Amino acid sequence: MTAIDRGTARAGLVAVVGTGTMGQGIAQVALAAGHPVRLYDAAPGRASRAADAVADRLGRLVAKERLTAADRDAALGRLAPVADLADLAEADLVVEAILEELGAKQQLFTALESVVSDGCLLATNTSSLSVTAVAGVLRRPGRLLGLHFFNPAPLMPLVEVVRGAATDEAAADRAHATVAAWGKTPVRCADTPGFIVNRIARPFYAEAFRAYEERVADPATLDAVLRESGGFRMGPFELTDLIGQDVNEAVTRSVWEALFHDPKFTPSLAQRQLVASGRHGRKTGHGWYDHSEGAGRPAPHTAEPCEPPGKVALHGDLGPAQGLVGLIEEAGIPVTREPAGAHLALPDGTRLSLADGTTATDDPFAASVRFDLALDYRTATRVALTPSMAAPEASLRSAAGLFQALGKDVSVVQDVPGMVVARTVAMLVDFAEDAVARGVASPEDIDTAMLTGVNYPRGPLAWGRALGARWVRDTLRNLHHACPTGRYAPSQALIRRAAADEKLL
Repeated sequence: MTAIDRGTARAGLVAVVGTGTMGQGIAQVALAAGHPVRLYDAAPGRASRAADAVADRLGRLVAKERLTAADRDAALGRLAPVADLADLAEADLVVEAILEELGAKQQLFTALESVVSDGCLLATNTSSLSVTAVAGVLRRPGRLLGLHFFNPAPLMPLVEVVRGAATDEAAADRAHATVAAWGKTPVRCADTPGFIVNRIARPFYAEAFRAYEERVADPATLDAVLRESGGFRMGPFELTDLIGQDVNEAVTRSVWEALFHDPKFTPSLAQRQLVASGRHGRKTGHGWYDHSEGAGRPAPHTAEPCEPPGKVALHGDLGPAQGLVGLIEEAGIPVTREPAGAHLALPDGTRLSLADGTTATDDPFAASVRFDLALDYRTATRVALTPSMAAPEASLRSAAGLFQALGKDVSVVQDVPGMVVARTVAMLVDFAEDAVARGVASPEDIDTAMLTGVNYPRGPLAWGRALGARWVRDTLRNLHHACPTGRYAPSQALIRRAAADEKLL
């Protein structure tokens, strides 16, 4: 049974303004760290109802033996709903969690300035608005910063500590230390659209939705490939159904607009139509998937069992997929080696190569099959394949049989540049490199944020090191050549990283 940390029992008063789900969660976190907490909401009666909801949550923790009854009672003794902003005068920290409207937040903090002491720290939990703009109307903007919690706040470890253009360094340091004392994982970031997570995560959704629009595969198959080959905990279609299509699309649109319609952040028309139709995901009973009672989840496309080839030839090096060679040999399939190239050759001469941002049909050799990137080919349980237009059906079946012999399910998808996982991961790496170069956050904080905030299987910068910056750059260059809108143009930061790696060779 976990007891509340009494080491911070003499901590200062925390006020939470806005008592929806997020506000309640933040209040619970502060209570668990030993703070007295006051809840305020402009709507009459909402603060009291929120206090009751927090009490119910703590009661459930006691029932699950994750909290002692004594600690629950002590926490509730420190919790007080209030009906007037003036009741927050003694607060050392005020965290705002009201609706995402700039004017409303500015009005609130302007009012708070006349109530709290000069030493009180002010924080907004905004996920999409500029912290700098929120603070811009204040008499002392230096004490306002962003504390972006993730939902549900009591369970999610990450908190983005966002420093606005006018935020004092001492205020940011104090907020960082406070969040760390609460048992959370704070990461520092600059006040840029999307901060860290909502900026860098955009390609995870956008590339899958674009692949759907290109009819590469259906949502169930795309989700399965990204989960079982890419290593992501959830696919983007099922995840946005959980988040809410309206919420996810609004964040995407907000970041895109804040970055002056940068093509790298372009929203999805298919998702916009889903939102316009009222299909917002689980909360409405239908999104990408049908969530009505009794509805089954569609199965991903999986190839039927095929015979593996009697042997394969390794030409050169497979780069990020080199680990496949050992798996093939372990499966009892002989591998001969040739000095030049970057592919496997099936007995009929068909080339089997890793997705690189071109299509299989672009291969100058007529018969070609591409396979998608995997986080780890040994542990991956599914691999996507796509044949060139000239590849015989027998060659595709032989390639599928090869991966099936390694214990993988195989999904055959349409032939588009970058396939599914390769294009997604290349974009994530590039977004992360670009964010570092632009001073959004440190490399360590970026990888930490993506690991703890959205449960990625690997930090994007660490992923980029594992793949090699040259592979990422070249994949994006090929994608850019195929789709010259600027969406896939590698960032200057990635180009410099790849050039530095080449000098080391």
